[in-house]
Amino acid sequence: MTTSSDLKQRLTQQALDEGFVSCRICRPWDIPQVPDRLAAFVEAGYHGQMGWMAERMHWRSNPAELWPEAQSVIMLAESYAPDHDPRAILELPDRGAISVYAQNKDYHDLVKKRLKRLARWLIAEGGGEVKVFVDTAPVSEKALGMAAGLGWQGKHTNLVSRDWGNWAFIGSVFTTLDLSADAPEIDHCGSCRSCLAACPTDAFPAPYQLDARRCISYLTIEHKGPVDEELRGKLGNRIYGCDDCLAACPWNKFAVAASDMRYAAREELKAPALAELAALDDAAFRAFFSGSPIKRIGRNRFVRNVLYAIGNSGDAALMPTAQGLTKDADATVADAARWAVEQLQ
Repeated sequence: MTTSSDLKQRLTQQALDEGFVSCRICRPWDIPQVPDRLAAFVEAGYHGQMGWMAERMHWRSNPAELWPEAQSVIMLAESYAPDHDPRAILELPDRGAISVYAQNKDYHDLVKKRLKRLARWLIAEGGGEVKVFVDTAPVSEKALGMAAGLGWQGKHTNLVSRDWGNWAFIGSVFTTLDLSADAPEIDHCGSCRSCLAACPTDAFPAPYQLDARRCISYLTIEHKGPVDEELRGKLGNRIYGCDDCLAACPWNKFAVAASDMRYAAREELKAPALAELAALDDAAFRAFFSGSPIKRIGRNRFVRNVLYAIGNSGDAALMPTAQGLTKDADATVADAARWAVEQLQ
C-alpha cells in the first residue's frame, strides 16, 4: 500500500528526474501575509500599467479561492542559470542586452510541459485532480515558494535559494491530494544590499519593495507607449528585461546549471547589433523571434527599446538608423527615434 509519505518522496524524485532543481509542498492557505502586502503594492501604484494585478487581487491574495478543492500546492523551481556574467554585454553600447531568460525558447512552454508530465505522473500514482500554473495565472508563486521552503523572497523581491541562487523559473501544481507540507524558508539576506545597489533606476523604494514603474524589466516589456524621459538614459542598452539585481546576488555562487539546453542563448541573441534590430519590420520581427517570449511585446515596443539603446550608445554611426525611423508609422517608435537623434547629436 502506498503511503502519503512514500508518494511525496517519489514525487520529489520524479520532479528532479524531470529537470526541476527543487520540489517542495505547502497549503493554498499558507500565505496569510499576501493580501495586505498586495493591497499596499497596488494602492501605492507600484504596479503601473499592469491593471490585471488589481483586477485579480482576490485570487492572487488567496490561492484557496482560485481552486477551493485544492489541498496541497507543489512548488517547483527550474534553473536557467547562465554560464557567464550577463552584465558583460552592458560594456558593448552598440549591442542590445537581452535578459538571460529570453535568449532562447519561451520558458512558459518548456516549464508548463514539464509540469504537465509531473502532474500526469501524480494522478497515475496517487489519484486526485490537478491544475498546473507557470506565471500566467493570478498565483502568488513567490510567496507560495517561500511558504513551501523553496526559497525566500530576497530584498529584490525575487525568490532566492541557498541551493540554487536566484536563477530559476517557478511553477506550481495544485492538487486535491493531501500531501504533507514542508517547513517554510527563512530570510537569509542579512545585511547584504547588493541587489538594491545594482539597480540602475532605483526601482526599490525600500528592501523587499519594488516600484515596477521604475523597473527596467517592466519598462521594456510591460509598459506601453513612451517611457519617461528621465528614465530613458538609465536603460543603457537593455532592450528586453534586466538582470542586474539577479546577477548581483551573492547566493548565485550556489547556482545550479540549467539542465535544458533550450535555455542556452541563441548565438544571434547573445550580443545582437542594434542597427540590425532597429531595421526589423513586423513580419521580420515575428520570424526572428518565433518561439521566443520577446515576440509577445510586438515589433513596435521592441524597436522603441532598441531606439532608446541607440540614443544611449554615443555611437554616431547609428545616427542614420535613428533618423530613418523618425517618421515611423507608430507614434511611440517615431518619438523614440527623435529622442535617439537628439542624444546622438
